[in-house]
Amino acid sequence: MAFERDRQQMIADIESGVAVTRRMTGRDHFNPRVMKVMHQVPREDFVPTDMRHVAFRDGALPVGHGQTISQPYIVALMTDLLDLTEDSVVLEIGTGTGYQAAILSRLARQVYTIEKIPQLAQSAQRRLREMGYDNVEARCSDGYLGWPEKAPFDGIVVTAAAPEIPPALLEQLGPGGRMVIPIGLPYMHQELILITRDQQGETASSSILGVAFVPLVKGA
Repeated sequence: MAFERDRQQMIADIESGVAVTRRMTGRDHFNPRVMKVMHQVPREDFVPTDMRHVAFRDGALPVGHGQTISQPYIVALMTDLLDLTEDSVVLEIGTGTGYQAAILSRLARQVYTIEKIPQLAQSAQRRLREMGYDNVEARCSDGYLGWPEKAPFDGIVVTAAAPEIPPALLEQLGPGGRMVIPIGLPYMHQELILITRDQQGETASSSILGVAFVPLVKGA
């Protein structure tokens, strides 16, 4: 299989990352379902053609328009923190090339994903459709506003850094839901935050670890 050796190395790198960060994340392993999907989804098809040979390296890669595809470890961590089931309905903010949405689609019942940059939104929609990710619905709009007509969500993942938690996203997180979002200003310290909502509607948040993300695009 093409890239199989690179794929195996990516999984090994993720497992090494888990071992290094376990005291911060509280997780000494990721769900086997998550790791299986990380191995199965063809990451090389979600990066620019001239970067396919480095698609599996443990680092972020540029995908144009000032955006990046997150490093595999971070994709796996954010996915694992959502604790998804086969019945989950998930909202992703920041479709990018569609890689995170593809990962989520193999773990949840339905994925809704929003991308603010039209060129990325159009290409990701086409790519996901052509690759058969039929339980992903994508649109181009302002991620800060979420997707209220599809709420509530069991999981919300934001793949770009916001200066604060967008109120609309918090409102759309359902009972028992989990949101993973990087918080912080561009080129300054950012923290990956996990927000949980219990069955009574009360929320709690915890900081997972320091991260570096591009800023979440807002407005027009």
